[in-house]
Amino acid sequence: MVTIISGTNRTDAVSFQIAQLYQQLLTNRGAESQLLDLGSLPRDFAFSALYDQSGKNLDFNHFDGLMRNSDRYVFIIPEYNGSFPGVLKTFIDGLSYPNPMQDKVAALVGVSAGMQGGALALSHFTDILHYLGVETLSLRVKLAAIGKNLQNGTITNDLYNKLLVSQVERLLAYQSFSPILQ
Repeated sequence: MVTIISGTNRTDAVSFQIAQLYQQLLTNRGAESQLLDLGSLPRDFAFSALYDQSGKNLDFNHFDGLMRNSDRYVFIIPEYNGSFPGVLKTFIDGLSYPNPMQDKVAALVGVSAGMQGGALALSHFTDILHYLGVETLSLRVKLAAIGKNLQNGTITNDLYNKLLVSQVERLLAYQSFSPILQ
């Protein structure tokens, strides 16, 4: 199962549109996937599901279960203030221990209005995933100037479409490894 995470809780987010397009690419290849929209997280989860409250918020536990039952992840990450949205970090912090993503693989897609396609956001988030023991694909797709390259829910940039297809193929072909220490 591939879980596609739309990395913001912003209403009407472009990231969610990209997540839906990504899901269609997976469906076209016969892969089972699910969308996880951070905009649908419980409003109080930062206070009712983290630290000493871990496991106590049944609504948040549903999202933790989605992550636990997946073997591959796609993070669609918008660039906010030179990094990624705080809600994404809070979501990761709220996941159960041991982290349900450990020893699994993630693909990263950056989204920005500017010219770097979320490169800094992807770099910062990659550091966190590596700390958690999550493998990341080397092909990190950066969708820059998204306002010019996304029209009516369709990516109009041929290079962006080719990069996304290539990333999907790599994600589906990825063979997990056995951890050295067991």
